[in-house]
Amino acid sequence: MARSKEFEETEVLDKAMKLFWEQGYEKTSMSDLVEHMGIHRRSIYDTFTDKRTLFFKAMERFGNRTDAKLAAGVKQAKTAKEALHFIFDYMSSTEEGEPPGCMFVNSAVEMACRDEDVDAKTVGAFQKVEHLLVEIVTWGQENGEFSSQYDAQELAEYLHNSLIGIRVMARTSVPKEKLERISTMSMLLLEK
Repeated sequence: MARSKEFEETEVLDKAMKLFWEQGYEKTSMSDLVEHMGIHRRSIYDTFTDKRTLFFKAMERFGNRTDAKLAAGVKQAKTAKEALHFIFDYMSSTEEGEPPGCMFVNSAVEMACRDEDVDAKTVGAFQKVEHLLVEIVTWGQENGEFSSQYDAQELAEYLHNSLIGIRVMARTSVPKEKLERISTMSMLLLEK
């Protein structure tokens, strides 16, 4: 008779996600995962197949959580400017108990140039954020909040580049005030 799992898969996946997010793929050993996830090595293999598969599941979990948080924040915004401000605030802050920065940005820097699968995952995640930014910029241009001097897609690409820089800097000792100044300057480009 098969033994039942003695752990909640989502909970241990969240623990693995945070560890990969903080340390990166290559620095995280199976021993680190066993210790951090609080389950046996055999359970990791039985549930997630191998370290690489676990890493991609953790990336997917990170992406789904981030997408949901961004969508909820934008949905609550009454104006495009408020929505964009929410995104910049979200990207420059660190939630309690979570590593700073972004798992996708960290993974892109660590591995995308030599791993096609990581490259595809990170580029896909970046495209989602850019698409959201295009929607917000278009919304702001249509209601007169933002200048229509530039194309919404080009502005979204520029803003996304700023956000990636902010996510990298969020992992350093740079003061939050500096990240806020960068956010403010990035958003000034959109004003009429």
